[in-house]
Amino acid sequence: MKSKRQNPLKKFLAIRGMGAALTAFVGLIIIYVAFGLINQAVFSGQNILNLLRSMSKYLLIGIAQSYILITGNIDLSIGSMAGMSAMISATMMTMGVHPVLACLMALISCLAVGVVNGYLVGKFKLPPFIATLGTMFVSRGVAYMVNGNRNTDAIATGIGKEAADSFQNFFYYGKTLGVYNTFWISIIVFIIFFFLLSKTRTGRHIYAIGSNIDAAKLSGVNVVATTTKAYLVSAVCSCLVGLILCAQAGMGNMEAGNMYEMYGVAAGVIGGVSPLGGTGILLGTLAGAAVWQTLENGLNMISAQVGIQRIVIGVIVVGAVLLDVVVRNGQFGKKKSK
Repeated sequence: MKSKRQNPLKKFLAIRGMGAALTAFVGLIIIYVAFGLINQAVFSGQNILNLLRSMSKYLLIGIAQSYILITGNIDLSIGSMAGMSAMISATMMTMGVHPVLACLMALISCLAVGVVNGYLVGKFKLPPFIATLGTMFVSRGVAYMVNGNRNTDAIATGIGKEAADSFQNFFYYGKTLGVYNTFWISIIVFIIFFFLLSKTRTGRHIYAIGSNIDAAKLSGVNVVATTTKAYLVSAVCSCLVGLILCAQAGMGNMEAGNMYEMYGVAAGVIGGVSPLGGTGILLGTLAGAAVWQTLENGLNMISAQVGIQRIVIGVIVVGAVLLDVVVRNGQFGKKKSK
């Protein structure tokens, strides 16, 4: 007797969170085409390149927040870690420290915050909102203090123009195969963490914690270690965003990364990552980041007011979360009992 093989398309669509991700991609196409019909410049090659580069920051920050959201938690320290990364790296470079060492110190600082977040939430059972609110203020405080409560000078004043150009080209202005390096960095990080989340035991444990933490414990999942790993992923991505912001400005800004934790939430939930935990895939986060940036780019291209931009994006975020809640409660397709 021949075993029945599942239809590959059905198998693909059955992947947890794939439906929401595909919906986000369809929405992305509709939004992009609509803006392009209003303003043909949206379709220009340079605009597409700029859009991809700008989207990359949202993708990285979206990956950071998505990992945490899938565990059923949240990370409010993401934006402040990005700011801390930018200020530490920039300050060290203005002091003549080699860019590689400056970036390494920024990464170590962010990883320390990630470990603290993981233990506060996973081991000491602090509500993630409170724990990461605290580390948010601490990280932003470090960003202010590292250069004496002022923005840094241009990094070229410390390491020289040639080294500064190399740093800025690597993270922001340079291109590889005709596309900005920022995009390639975000895609490489996306592939690594997509594999980690979808193909490894750690990824399965992250979903298990978000779905039912008590059942995960009974199944032998190390909640503290897994939660900490998720926060470490968040720290790595936040650090990279900080380095990109530093390269973009050519200096350190104490307010760099402000509100980026909310941008991460938006990128995730637009792509179908549930803020209630246990559901979502990074492919959806990729779509969500693209939708977010396309909206910003398109609204700018048609000269919409900043207030209008924020309202439109806010409505989309609330709508995405509302849809997730409705679907989870089984409101769609539920038959009324007679």
